[in-house]
Amino acid sequence: MSAQEAGLSAFRACIAAAHGYDARKNCREQCTLDTCPLSLSYWAYRPSLGANSAFLAIFGLSLGVFFCQGILSKRFLGFTIAMVSGCILEVIGYVGRIMSYFNPFLENGFLMQIVCLTIAPAFLAAGLYLCLSRIVITFGPSNSRLKPLWYPRIFIPCDVVSLLLQAAGGGWASAATHSGKDPSKGNNIMIAGLAFQVGTLFVFICLSADFALKTLRRVKELGKEGALDPTHARLRESWAFKGFLIALAFCTLCIFTRSVYRVAELSEGWNGHLIETQKYFIGLEGAIVGAGVLSLNIFHPGLCFREGYTERRGFGFGKSKNTTEPITEAEKAEAAVEGRPVKGDAVVDSMPEI
Repeated sequence: MSAQEAGLSAFRACIAAAHGYDARKNCREQCTLDTCPLSLSYWAYRPSLGANSAFLAIFGLSLGVFFCQGILSKRFLGFTIAMVSGCILEVIGYVGRIMSYFNPFLENGFLMQIVCLTIAPAFLAAGLYLCLSRIVITFGPSNSRLKPLWYPRIFIPCDVVSLLLQAAGGGWASAATHSGKDPSKGNNIMIAGLAFQVGTLFVFICLSADFALKTLRRVKELGKEGALDPTHARLRESWAFKGFLIALAFCTLCIFTRSVYRVAELSEGWNGHLIETQKYFIGLEGAIVGAGVLSLNIFHPGLCFREGYTERRGFGFGKSKNTTEPITEAEKAEAAVEGRPVKGDAVVDSMPEI
């Protein structure tokens, strides 16, 4: 009898002698790669050391770059916090997967990755939502169905709801697994949070596409001078800003695709076909999310937006520097319609920073 056959026999004997949901967990922890087949592990496969190490390096690099870019640009504090937080969770999740490469029969690495990698893109999505209001201002609020301020007011609370549901579900499922109970209730809450995130991203994509199409239509009808805000004409023509728009759209589609995949994956439970097939995870989780964050490292908004936006004191983490721009009476009226405060003969740029 081989070592694995003996280990499988011992596992079956352990299961037969124990009772309750915790039996499989306790018996599984007695397994090793030499004594038990991978089908008995939490994964049903051995996490790839090469792929997960590569993803750990990508998100670790992205984390450091986002932090440095936030300090150097002295702008977009909210965006920096969101992206750094998301990358930190991605790093923790891939550490868990690498831990499980060495022993896929232990629980800690599995729970680290399923909780952290599930909720991390909710933080990344928040960074995306914060960018749209600034894009609307750059092209002109008259091209948008919503006032610029309403984009963060709508999407950030939705993202918080999604994050809370995913975090609560992950915590519930983790606690249930640790106590030897069925984690399905927590898993269902995580699915609800992910589904809400998919819905929020879909609405975000629709509004972004609507804004782009309306802007293009008005440019065709009125010309650039009549359809676009002349204040940021030079910014709109820069290659860096155009690259940022492409990177933002690309990252949004990456996170949307990944979120749809995770809803389908978790809907099958923790022993479904998708969650037990590593190639789907590598392609539809690690690769596309990694590509998305790297694209925004290359075209970071703090470096692509060079005019009309306030820097912050204290290495980018202090209070905003007070700046105002002189305007005409007509511009004062327009600012009042858009909800931007006017002080004396100047409009105060009080849009929430991203």
